[in-house]
Amino acid sequence: MLNWRLCSPRPNERPIVRRLRVEFQPDALADLADVFRTVLHVSRNLAVARGFVRRIRDRCARIGDAPHGGRPRDDLEPGLRTVPFEHSAVIAYRVEGDRVRVVNVFYGGRDFEALYRGHAPDGDDESSAGS
Repeated sequence: MLNWRLCSPRPNERPIVRRLRVEFQPDALADLADVFRTVLHVSRNLAVARGFVRRIRDRCARIGDAPHGGRPRDDLEPGLRTVPFEHSAVIAYRVEGDRVRVVNVFYGGRDFEALYRGHAPDGDDESSAGS
């Protein structure tokens, strides 16, 4: 029989939650730099661009609170998970041991599924060029 007293915190106590460290892979950092440049170009406002990228980074940090909460995308790559961000970006990451590795940040409707499958998003990949 399950003892509920062992599962729930006592009054005024917080449950013990193991938060994973979040790290950014080089591609993810390059993606964030691209997002910054794009938002800056469109908005012509440095504060808007910085704020947008900061919110993405904050969202990435929160993935460590519930690392298995993202959508599993093993169809694209083993262990890959994704979470949406403000209806304008997708964060791709992997849970590896005691950490989360953010591998990419896709912004503005980029066809990340085609990129992971090795096809150019516009269908002009090399494999179809010779057909």
